[in-house]
Amino acid sequence: MTDAPGSATTRGISGATGAVELSGETGTAGPQGARLGERYAVPSGWQVATLVGRRTESPSAETLVLDVAAWPGHQAGQHLDLRLTAPDGYTAERSYSIASGPTPSGAGRVEVTVQRVRDGEVSPYLVDDFPVGAAIEVRGPIGGWFVWDPARHAGTPVLLLAGGSGLVPVMSMVRARRAAGDRTPFRLIYSVRTPDDRIYTDELDALAARGDGFEASTIYTRAVSLTALRGPRRLTSSEVASWGWPPELEPRVYVCGPTGFVEAVARMLVAQGHDPARIRTERFGPAGD
Repeated sequence: MTDAPGSATTRGISGATGAVELSGETGTAGPQGARLGERYAVPSGWQVATLVGRRTESPSAETLVLDVAAWPGHQAGQHLDLRLTAPDGYTAERSYSIASGPTPSGAGRVEVTVQRVRDGEVSPYLVDDFPVGAAIEVRGPIGGWFVWDPARHAGTPVLLLAGGSGLVPVMSMVRARRAAGDRTPFRLIYSVRTPDDRIYTDELDALAARGDGFEASTIYTRAVSLTALRGPRRLTSSEVASWGWPPELEPRVYVCGPTGFVEAVARMLVAQGHDPARIRTERFGPAGD
């Protein structure tokens, strides 16, 4: 979910087509001239995927649609690893949350949403240059704690709190609910810097307008739109209490975003009386920003 910081060293790296200069020391040196798939002689869990489509979500974020022939299926909230390999064998790996709703084994398609990180090593290439038809290595799905399954968890109210691109895994949960025709009460609190940084804007607005138990509140921390709920500032405890669920309902709570956001929100929830055992968190550190 994050990029590595840049350094003075540069290397050329590519998927199957095109190339990009990557800055930074993060990565793993591989055999000279290694190609995608050559390491499959050992059971590593990696397989080759093909980019078959992409959607612009914001000026700095793109959803990548990957065709993965042997994709084993995933649950809402899981993530995967992507690996790019340079002609000299240098590799760069990053973890990204899965944006698409759950898929069964053999479905073959999975989506990730990538936010461009300034001076990042991998995300600028994936957002700006990675072409449809190119190949990339994929490993996953990964994770079993930060997941929501309508078959197992339906009926218990859900509170989703997302900071920035932390919306991606909880959006997978929202999509899982919709695909299952589930009416479990969902409340989403989404904190983002500016209106231009919002992702999935039209989809979230349409889902909230359905009147089937999904509610969404968006707050901005740096600049606001004319229809904003309030001025630009960080999320407060009173807003979490007003827009979330009371602890007496024992909701399942999912919090995802930068480390500072996650820790602050988790403290608010516990102080309000939410059971820490019912709060699931996922965070990403400031490796590239």
